[in-house]
Amino acid sequence: MEQREIRADYDDRHVTVYQAYSPAIAVPALAAGRFVPPFKRGRMTWVKPSFLWMMYRSGWGTKPDQERVLAVRITRSGFDWAVRAAVPSDEGVGRKPDVRVQWDPERDVRLNALPHRSLQLGLAGEASRRYVDEWVVGLTDVTPLAHRVHALVRAGDVDGARALLPVERPYPMPVNEG
Repeated sequence: MEQREIRADYDDRHVTVYQAYSPAIAVPALAAGRFVPPFKRGRMTWVKPSFLWMMYRSGWGTKPDQERVLAVRITRSGFDWAVRAAVPSDEGVGRKPDVRVQWDPERDVRLNALPHRSLQLGLAGEASRRYVDEWVVGLTDVTPLAHRVHALVRAGDVDGARALLPVERPYPMPVNEG
């Protein structure tokens, strides 16, 4: 049986998720401290609490339109709401749920697949609006960190690379209320 686990950098009130954008979206968002145009609210936006899964997806912040990696600090209440509302992506056929979930292989520091799966959430509609307007409490550009970790991995200093990673630990699965 495959193991699914949410691992995240979190505290009592907040959770960090990651997204990668083009500079055209990231620079205005960082300047404003929140998502502003040309970020499109109507488009599904995917958030990932796993730094290394984001590195895999964005190629360490080098893929086209993913050159800037943002750590997005959001409220735990918002994150928990999204996890509870999530519908598996493969079950969303024929309808458009506001929150979709995919469980993808977690990655190690060399971006090799691990035997357990990591969460990513797709937010659309009401969930996207709440994410942008209510849940986001801060944005940090972690692109320089991504590039430093990647350089250490390429140089063979895996321990040095691991030492720079955000501390992620198992996140308690939110319980459906009512």
